[in-house]
Amino acid sequence: MPLYEYICRDCAKPFEAFVTAQRTPSCPVCTGENLAKLLSSPGMVGAAAGRPDTSSCATPAPMCGAQGGRCGCQ
Repeated sequence: MPLYEYICRDCAKPFEAFVTAQRTPSCPVCTGENLAKLLSSPGMVGAAAGRPDTSSCATPAPMCGAQGGRCGCQ
C-alpha cells in the first residue's frame, strides 16, 4: 500500500495516509476530505538505511575534520 503525505485544506493539519483504490483518505483531525497531496522525499530501505556516511573521510576518527567533524566516522 502506498503511503502519501497530505495537508487538510480545512484545518491545515499535515498527515500521512495509506491509500488504496477502495480507500479515500480523510483528515484524522476534522475528517474532512478537502486535501492537498504533498511531495514526499523518498525513504531509504535496506542495509544502508540509517548508517552514517563515511565515504568522504579518509582521516582516522580521532583526527576527523571532514564536514566539520560530522562525517560519521567518529
